[in-house]
Amino acid sequence: GVFAHLEMLEAQAQEAGWKEEERKCQEEKLARLKARVQELRLKRDELRNKVIQQKLCGKGDRLGADQPSAQDALEWKIRSIKAMLQLFYLTGISGKLTKQGVCFCISTAYEGTYLSSYYLDLLIKPQVQIHRHSIPVFIPLEQIAKKYLQTDIKRFLSVLSDHLNAYAGRRYQADQLQEHFSDQIEGTLQRNSLCNLLAFNYDIVRKNKTFPFNARLIYSDLCCSLPTEVTVSCASEAPACLAETAAAHSDLFRRIALHKVFRSFSSTQES
Repeated sequence: GVFAHLEMLEAQAQEAGWKEEERKCQEEKLARLKARVQELRLKRDELRNKVIQQKLCGKGDRLGADQPSAQDALEWKIRSIKAMLQLFYLTGISGKLTKQGVCFCISTAYEGTYLSSYYLDLLIKPQVQIHRHSIPVFIPLEQIAKKYLQTDIKRFLSVLSDHLNAYAGRRYQADQLQEHFSDQIEGTLQRNSLCNLLAFNYDIVRKNKTFPFNARLIYSDLCCSLPTEVTVSCASEAPACLAETAAAHSDLFRRIALHKVFRSFSSTQES
């Protein structure tokens, strides 16, 4: 139990260091975001004033006239989309107007590392619909579109971005594990296309002896890059203290990125 306790203390110390670095980065990022939000609010107010003035001018010019034409409605929709593009640029979503609608680019990243981008081409007339895209087939695009696309396009893009970033983060962790810690992995890391189910065997060296562990990670929340359910077990004939180690590992896998957990294992074994 003493070794397991020492491992937990060392892991907690490393985690505290990581959290301090993350806290500083988050504070700097928050300051930039607040400044950007203030800038966007000013632009929003300017757009609102312009819209109000346009409506008032329109009422004066067409007093008693019929409802706005389809062209007026389309121009209003395009202006709204332009304003939305400015707002979403801050979140990794960019876009440009096309002849038939708008093409969005959703960029994904994990812990400051740029990963990949996905494209979504929308038609805006007669109603908003998906024309073509590069979204992976295992992302529930159709369900998200059915729920949000016609009623709240901002929410649609936000939810889709959450799914893509979480998937990219899970895949990135699995790739890092295979690339940098293959010497600790027994056999092949098992994962499905969505990377929301990972299973692998790994070894821990203690007192010049190697002890095998089995891990199974399930990500029930597809908008999250950390597992919701973790099972870590060791061989039945292993020393009793290893059961405590397995429990400690399980807790780490729930709270810390997969490759960072194995980095702490390596540091512990070296020390």
